[in-house]
Amino acid sequence: MIVWLNGASGAGKSAAARHLLDLLPGSTLFDPELVGSELRLMLPAARLERIVDYQDLPSWRRLVVDTAAALLNEVPGPLITPMPLLRQEYRDEIFGGLASRRVPVRHVLLHAEETILRERGGDPAGDPAAWRRSLAHLESYEDALGWLKQDAHVIDTARLTPRETAQRVAEAVRAGAGACDIVQTPEPTAETLAAGVLLFDDADRVLLVDPTYKPGWEFPGGVVEPGEPPARAGLREVTEELGIRLESAPRLLVLDWEPPKPPGFGGLRMLFDGGRLAGEQIRDLLLPGPELRGWRFATEDEAADMLPPVRWNRLRWALRAREQGRPLNLEAGVPVG
Repeated sequence: MIVWLNGASGAGKSAAARHLLDLLPGSTLFDPELVGSELRLMLPAARLERIVDYQDLPSWRRLVVDTAAALLNEVPGPLITPMPLLRQEYRDEIFGGLASRRVPVRHVLLHAEETILRERGGDPAGDPAAWRRSLAHLESYEDALGWLKQDAHVIDTARLTPRETAQRVAEAVRAGAGACDIVQTPEPTAETLAAGVLLFDDADRVLLVDPTYKPGWEFPGGVVEPGEPPARAGLREVTEELGIRLESAPRLLVLDWEPPKPPGFGGLRMLFDGGRLAGEQIRDLLLPGPELRGWRFATEDEAADMLPPVRWNRLRWALRAREQGRPLNLEAGVPVG
């Protein structure tokens, strides 16, 4: 298990983490900042010039997951991780990666009001650069508070000593608070076949869903199980994810071969046309909390800002195929044949 202590600079994460080592038997401190420091030593300067925060490095996010999983093979756990994680897509990627390795996460937010955090941020006259970084970090924290308070167990540290904060965290962990009930999607070990279904409203906007276990929006759908027909897999996923039962088999729009890109294995990706949803179907949409946190209909232009580039390109060609009334065969997102 990982106890992830989130929060702004000055919330008391590091001090509380040291006390937690005494309160949670078998616990070990895991500081992902060390992973970032090592990457800065290894990566070329030209790459680092484009990075403001090492959390923006995909390699850092993956290594955090891999390192945590490796550590838990060496120590009894839990791992105590004092680290701000203020971008929801990074939370999805890291916590989803841990879930895929069957590593439970307890997400605890150590919170204090802005005035207190500013007081703890240091002396602006002593180190102006550090003060400016602290203010920028505080702005990011305030922007993230909306989703953080929904996702994590919140402990107000304003009037607590580090020891008292750690005691509150330990009590919360023992009670199961802060558990991230994320769908445990095993990481693929070979190429996979996946089926997605495009669903539309009466304005021909496409339905997108927001997974809890990976960054970016997605189409309803998932991996085709062994021996399962792809179209039927798409119907199954729509029912499981949204509570919608489609009356007829969806029409194929796009078959796209996704090349392997380590650490991914690639495979075949299919998009089907599930047609327009009636008003009562949209009204009755259901979301499985451990898998999806939200849904919305989006125009093609809006989807460009919501989907990762690979999925956006696939959607673009699927919409063209829908207009033309014929399926398209893609290789790495490019039509062939």
